[in-house]
Amino acid sequence: MGFFSTILGFCGFGVGISIGLVAGYFFFIYFQPSDVQDPVIRPLVEQDSETLQRMFPEIPLWVKNPDYDRVDWINKFLEYMWPYLNKAICMTARNIAKPIIADQVPKYKIESVEFEAFTLGSLPPTFQGMKVYITDEKELIMEPSIKWAANPNITVAVKAFGLKATVQVVDLQVFAAPRITLKPLVPSFPCFAKIYVSLMDKPHVDFGLKLIGADLMSIPGLYRFVQELIKDQVAKMYLWPQTLEVPILDPAKAFKRPVGILHVKVVRAMKLKKKDLLGASDPYVKLKLTDDKLPAKKTTVKHKNLNPEWNEEFSIVVKDPQTQSLELRVYDWEQVGKHDKMGMNVVPLKELSPEELKVVTLDLLKNMDLNDVSNVSNEKSRGQLVVELTYKPFKEEDLTEGFEETKTVQKAPEGTPAGGGVLVVIVHEAQDVEGKHHTNPYVRILFRGEEKRTKHVKKNRDPRWEEEFSFRLEEPPINDRMHVEVVSSSSSRIGLLHPKESLGYIDINLSDVVSNKRINEKYHLIDSKNGRLQIELQWRTL
Repeated sequence: MGFFSTILGFCGFGVGISIGLVAGYFFFIYFQPSDVQDPVIRPLVEQDSETLQRMFPEIPLWVKNPDYDRVDWINKFLEYMWPYLNKAICMTARNIAKPIIADQVPKYKIESVEFEAFTLGSLPPTFQGMKVYITDEKELIMEPSIKWAANPNITVAVKAFGLKATVQVVDLQVFAAPRITLKPLVPSFPCFAKIYVSLMDKPHVDFGLKLIGADLMSIPGLYRFVQELIKDQVAKMYLWPQTLEVPILDPAKAFKRPVGILHVKVVRAMKLKKKDLLGASDPYVKLKLTDDKLPAKKTTVKHKNLNPEWNEEFSIVVKDPQTQSLELRVYDWEQVGKHDKMGMNVVPLKELSPEELKVVTLDLLKNMDLNDVSNVSNEKSRGQLVVELTYKPFKEEDLTEGFEETKTVQKAPEGTPAGGGVLVVIVHEAQDVEGKHHTNPYVRILFRGEEKRTKHVKKNRDPRWEEEFSFRLEEPPINDRMHVEVVSSSSSRIGLLHPKESLGYIDINLSDVVSNKRINEKYHLIDSKNGRLQIELQWRTL
């Protein structure tokens, strides 16, 4: 009798435990308590210290940290745009996922994987604040704090071995602090070439995963395992200093860096028009590339000559041979007054074959307007100009090295002395420069008796130039100093009493440039109250 009692006891225990587990799981998943009361909302000043400590993580960063800026306008923008962004993001995600799923499905003997529903819900992410870093490099660094408590409905149906299983992702929460870097900043829209994204901390990811109506994340141990697995995998790929790089623009077009050298030899001119009263002219030629901010190069003046010969050579840096053209203008030199134009013409660089010498005889025109009657009726009456042109593009490996990183110092061009190099000076901008009588600043660079100047910026206390100058040297300037001065010049007749005014200056020791190859700093101007000047110096060798 005792034997049968024991067996029945074990059976009853097993059946009772099974029924209890099923009933408990059912009530845990599907039973919603009805005696839940709304919390009492009170002002922060009425809360005790313990309650404030618990609330502290939920307070926006712009309240706790003065380095973070309030960005409510972004949240308002996302709120209005979210219905459209939701559809666009989901459609893009579907298009990206479909080919990946199609490649992976055959490996696991799965018949199909399809999205039955894909929506991110009605709640957009919110920005708790944003920190912006200011550097001297051509980049913009932002660190937003993002919190997203979403109500998505992502349902995936998986078919395998004649069976179908439906998995649903619900109640998604993501807390992340990414660092977004836009660099390098370029003058072509959208004004940056690449986006770099990295995470400053491991993200918090929480979500519900339903299988056949039951929440798998409620299984003891599975929730923590999945959460830690996601954190570790995401951190392994994107936790700083690891980055996700997103290219935006083609480097060659974005950077607008030199891609070659155009060698020009101005040979001679023939049958030029008489401009002087005594029946002669004093011609010279100015040449430059279109879409180039550098000053034009000039030949010498040939006095009283209508068939001058120059045989002078020039080298011009080319940035875009498909769109740039060589512009040649012939002037009559005048000792007093404005120099008279004698004629002009252009040569598109795309018509030149690389590494091949081309001799061109150009008919001088009044202008490049094809509808101008004077160009058609008297097209040869202004004379002709003979030039020799050779376009030499840079090597492909040199271009890719230069595009990879803005901080990389390029090599010196061919023909640089073996023991020397090229000293490159890039004048970026000035801040808080102000004159007593006028503020039309430009920069003078004095080095080894040679002077170079930037363009004038009228009526501006914070001018930006972004102009580059170079000095070819026989030896490294280890013991040299460079004098850089910000000067303001009057642009009106009222300023005749004070035509020029110094806004401050600096003397830069070049030994650091030679040893470091590159420096990019903001210097406080001497004899200026608050003025600063940002200059980049590079020492390029073969």
